[in-house]
Amino acid sequence: MSEETQPEVPVPQPSEANGEEPPKMEKSEKCEKPAEKPAEKPAASGVSFGATFKKFSKFGDSKSDGKTITLSQSDKWMKQAKIFDKKITTTDTGIHFKKQKLMKLNMEQYKAFLEDLAKTKKVELSEIMNKMANCGDPGVSSSVSGAGKASSTVDRLTDVSKYTGSHKQRFDESGKGKGISGRKDVSDSSGYVQGYGHKDTYNKQ
Repeated sequence: MSEETQPEVPVPQPSEANGEEPPKMEKSEKCEKPAEKPAEKPAASGVSFGATFKKFSKFGDSKSDGKTITLSQSDKWMKQAKIFDKKITTTDTGIHFKKQKLMKLNMEQYKAFLEDLAKTKKVELSEIMNKMANCGDPGVSSSVSGAGKASSTVDRLTDVSKYTGSHKQRFDESGKGKGISGRKDVSDSSGYVQGYGHKDTYNKQ
């Protein structure tokens, strides 16, 4: 008796058993590009430095277009920004400015001048630029107001402890004026010798 060969029955896959097709992977899912970061905005100090550069490049020169700056204008700018001290002087700025071999410098050339100056003097370039960017308009100091200057001047001129010569004799130790006795030599008719230190003490003994 010959054995009959049984036909092979295909084993259904889980997805095929339910009558569903296996999910296909889309191309977009295979290789997704990372989201691009938005471009960084320039720092606020850089913008204000450029605006201040333009103002000082026109300072004292009505014909200037605001694109280039001279050594004289640069020194005025640095003086107002209080860059000059024992470390950095106008001699230093003159030497480094002449290294650029130009009478007037544009923005990029001026930044190169500042970078060279800061490197030689071992000072932070960002510190110099921030001070220069925030020093105010040309000829206007943002640190001390006019009222503050006037007040300090009046205080100095009215401090009687600093008076000398005949002016010092017109005030007592408390700062109160002596009146006519502080301006003229008044004769003492009390009968005591001039310079006597025990006046009016006899009846108190």
